[in-house]
Amino acid sequence: MPVSPRRPVPLRGRVFRGSDAVARGLLTRGELRSRAWRPLFRDVYADAQLAVSHHTRCLAAARWVLPDQAAIAGRSAAALYGIGSVGPAQPLDVLVPMGHRFGPVTGLDIHTAASTEADLRVRAGIRVTTAVRTCWDLAQWLPVEEAVALVDGFVRQRLVGVDTVQGYARARTGLRGWKRMLRVADLTDPGAESPPESVLRVRLVMAGLPRPVTQFVVERDGRFLARVDLAWPQFKVAVEYDGVWHHDPEQLHRDRRRLNRLVGQDWTVLHVTAKRLKEDFEGVVTEIRQALRSRAR
Repeated sequence: MPVSPRRPVPLRGRVFRGSDAVARGLLTRGELRSRAWRPLFRDVYADAQLAVSHHTRCLAAARWVLPDQAAIAGRSAAALYGIGSVGPAQPLDVLVPMGHRFGPVTGLDIHTAASTEADLRVRAGIRVTTAVRTCWDLAQWLPVEEAVALVDGFVRQRLVGVDTVQGYARARTGLRGWKRMLRVADLTDPGAESPPESVLRVRLVMAGLPRPVTQFVVERDGRFLARVDLAWPQFKVAVEYDGVWHHDPEQLHRDRRRLNRLVGQDWTVLHVTAKRLKEDFEGVVTEIRQALRSRAR
């Protein structure tokens, strides 16, 4: 019968440096390779019974892997601010200032770019890019619609204002990426309630459709009827993104009852699923464009 790996009490539920554990006599190098411990980075391990999150890995990298000049950035920084999410197995985005060499390191996506100390801060013990610098990096590293979806979150949570994002870009006029940042800022809308809604909105605008109003409230005689994800009020056309309700029959029931109230008010409500957004976006654009044209006559 196999013997269970040895798990010294001081290391249980902890993240630790392997060489330190060996130097203290807590483990041998052979024991470090047992199933009791999970490698996170080179010479950095976690108790295998510990639930390792992206935040856990950011903290470990900041403490034992990154040089003093580097910082958690991009999607990883956004997740630390509570915007978006990054899976525990996905690489960490790291910003390294120009002139400093670092990496490659397994588990890190290392980006070298111009930055200053004003672009960095310490948050919960982790050196991370500021909110506005994070928005800048997202605009440079991600497709426009994905960057906007995250910047929407920063603005919605009041971590940064659109004017601040625009000002940051304009202060870098002439530098590579400043126009891209202004484009992201122009497309930002804090009314979006989820990243998929943001992606849908931005892709519709980039496809040439008029910019919709987010979370539009439809009223009758001053009384609330319904709120829709995206709307063109002048045409009485609305779009609902159906991405969560199929896991919750009660939510589906509530949404359909809410939208049925609009039928008598001469509204056209189109539904876009995650599958159609991914696989049939051209069809979605065609349907919305036809609905808008029919109402413009």
